[in-house]
Amino acid sequence: MDITVQELKGRLEKGEKLNLFDVREPNEYEQDNIGATLIPLGELPFRMDELDGLQDEEVIVHCRSGARSARAQQLLEENGFTNVRNLVGGILEYRK
Repeated sequence: MDITVQELKGRLEKGEKLNLFDVREPNEYEQDNIGATLIPLGELPFRMDELDGLQDEEVIVHCRSGARSARAQQLLEENGFTNVRNLVGGILEYRK
C-alpha cells in the first residue's frame, strides 16, 4: 500500500510519531531530509534487526522518487512486515 505526500505531510504536521525510513544514500540524506531514519537500501537486508518489533506496525519508506523505496517495501514484506507504505513520488514530490 502506498501513502501520498499530502497524507504524510498532514500526519507529520500533527506531530504523529511515525516509523519513517529513508532508503537513499547518506549524501542524499545530508542534502535534504524530512526527519526520517536513514537506512540505505543496500544496507537494509543487514539492518533488519533495527526494525525488530515493527513487523505489525505501520512502516513508511521513502527515497528520491519512489523506486528504491518500492524495493525496500518488497524486501520488508518478504521479511514479515505486514503494513509497509511507500511514499508516492518520494522526496521530489514532497518538496513540490
